[in-house]
Amino acid sequence: MDARVECAVQQRQVLFLCVFLGMSWAAEEPLEYFVEEEAERGTFLANLAHDLGLGMEELSAREPRIISDQKIGFLLLDPLTGDLSLNEKLDREELCGPKEPCVLPFQLLMEKPFEIFRAKLWVRDINDHSPVFLDREIPLKILESTTLGAAFLLQSAQDSDVGTNNVRNYTISPNAYFHINVHNGAEGIIYPELVLDRSLDREEVPELSLILTALDGGSPPRSGTTMVHILVLDTNDNAPEFVQPLYKVQLCEDSPVGSLVVTVSARDLDTGSNGEIVYEFFYATERMLKTFQINPRSGSVYLKEELNYEVMQTYTLTIQAKDGGGLSGKCTVVVQVTDINDNPPELLMSSLTSPIKENSLETVVAVFRIRDRDSGNNAKMVC
Repeated sequence: MDARVECAVQQRQVLFLCVFLGMSWAAEEPLEYFVEEEAERGTFLANLAHDLGLGMEELSAREPRIISDQKIGFLLLDPLTGDLSLNEKLDREELCGPKEPCVLPFQLLMEKPFEIFRAKLWVRDINDHSPVFLDREIPLKILESTTLGAAFLLQSAQDSDVGTNNVRNYTISPNAYFHINVHNGAEGIIYPELVLDRSLDREEVPELSLILTALDGGSPPRSGTTMVHILVLDTNDNAPEFVQPLYKVQLCEDSPVGSLVVTVSARDLDTGSNGEIVYEFFYATERMLKTFQINPRSGSVYLKEELNYEVMQTYTLTIQAKDGGGLSGKCTVVVQVTDINDNPPELLMSSLTSPIKENSLETVVAVFRIRDRDSGNNAKMVC
């Protein structure tokens, strides 16, 4: 008995294998279909009989069915007409998170004679989320002696949508002292920067409250707001400065909770309370706050929750060092999670013929898939 195995080693390893006495595997390029997320259940996608050049009666006689590695049955095939439709509403953010494009692979399996066609469903994003700031108010302390043109990085908003539907611009309420610049950061995230246009005088204006608005690129755009509360301070000559602006760390995914990740260090040339430094996370997402904690006095960052390479491979932390006078400096810590071989291969049975008559020819015995959720060499499998 011959056996063939077609294997594609990827970071997320998913293999489709067939044990058989004789079979046919369609080698054409995958069929591709497109749908917008949140489309209603029953939405028509395509007619597979037409796409494969088969008559409806021929398709039905071959006993077609849809198989997928997804845990949900997101597609429905009518074997009598060949119509392919949605079996449920799809949430792109739930299925793919920040990954773009969002592609769901599936296969069309025909029993008589046995044949497999590969296919993909592309789920397009719609603008169904508004930008959200983690904090309702952003406190900011600025010296009255600050020079014109000085820039202050503000907290950015988060938006679960991707592409043009993500945050694309920021505005600030009209005022005589500041305007907003938009700064491009890592991974396509943009940050608002508050720029000083007019000299501050604490005795004249001791504080200001401005509304920061985040706008996404949808049509029409969605928005979210937060309050920027500015306290004008008397002069404090020196702001904290970090010894290095960027720290890069590698951490195994099986590192125990409480492990030291990194210790950052800043210095301030001032004395007294103006030279006392407190460390804290700046613009930390909920995921980061659950995973890491920082000692405000030493600058040591510790692991607060177990890591999982299959869920998150890289964390980018911004740490702020603030002195007693309200001045601050910032550094970036990039934590790269390294994979360990903590996931065993899984066998997923799709079809099984039992019992088998003796002297059977051209008969499919079993169809199954194996996968390994690890990556790299840890995901390579031998069958």
